[in-house]
Amino acid sequence: MKAVVSIAGSDSSGGAGIQADIKTIAAHHLFAETVITALTAQNTLGVTGVHEVPAAFVSEQIDAVFSDIRPDAVKVGMVSSAEIIRAIAGDLDKWHAEKHRGRSRHGDDERRTPYRRRCGVGAYRGASSPGERHHPEIPEAQVLCGCELSDEESCERAAVSLARSLGVNVLVKGGHGAHDANDVLATRSGETHWFRHEAIPTSNTHGTGCTLSSAIACGLACGLSVPDAVAAAKEYLTGALSAGLDLGKGSGPLDHMWKTPDETDVSPLPFKFFKKLK
Repeated sequence: MKAVVSIAGSDSSGGAGIQADIKTIAAHHLFAETVITALTAQNTLGVTGVHEVPAAFVSEQIDAVFSDIRPDAVKVGMVSSAEIIRAIAGDLDKWHAEKHRGRSRHGDDERRTPYRRRCGVGAYRGASSPGERHHPEIPEAQVLCGCELSDEESCERAAVSLARSLGVNVLVKGGHGAHDANDVLATRSGETHWFRHEAIPTSNTHGTGCTLSSAIACGLACGLSVPDAVAAAKEYLTGALSAGLDLGKGSGPLDHMWKTPDETDVSPLPFKFFKKLK
């Protein structure tokens, strides 16, 4: 069985962070491992508190994971300080994990912009390594690029610029659109790929960025190319959003278990891209 480790914060409501990642990885019939970077008090209405895990203990967790059940892919989510960013980057380099790193930046509101700046764009850039997949949402991509992204052309330019300057694969996510959820992938080799889909008419979107990121990591763990891993993850996320789960008083979570394999299917989720691996 393939394993995927999520390096991220804990969400007490279960909709995002580590909890969303574990559900996503389990739905793909892979083995989930975790490294906790922060504890949060949150629900569908918002975040009321964050307790940061010391960087040294984040490193200790990474060492414990890699020294025993070595993961086939890594998903990095919430990191709340430059010190933790550098610790994670150093530890992944130490364990030669650069071939399978995925990175998620899944804040989607203005409250998180000061948080991103406090973490340090320099630390984010300095921690990037070849082989990584970064997938910022539009507000985050704007912080990294220092420019406004107002249309598809500017989003593609930003993705290409970040991929070139960081030496990584970059997916700029466009799920904030009112009518569509079009994402653009810029690869390290200079290729661009668009993934287009109509926006799902739901307000229950808590944990979408975490879910997409961990689903991409699942595809990479199973040997999919970066474009195919993104396409399969988009398919999975679309189903989870469309399932109609309605929990909580605010922006509720997704239905991560919206589709599971039948008893005769021993492969990961029976999406078209995973069928190639059978």
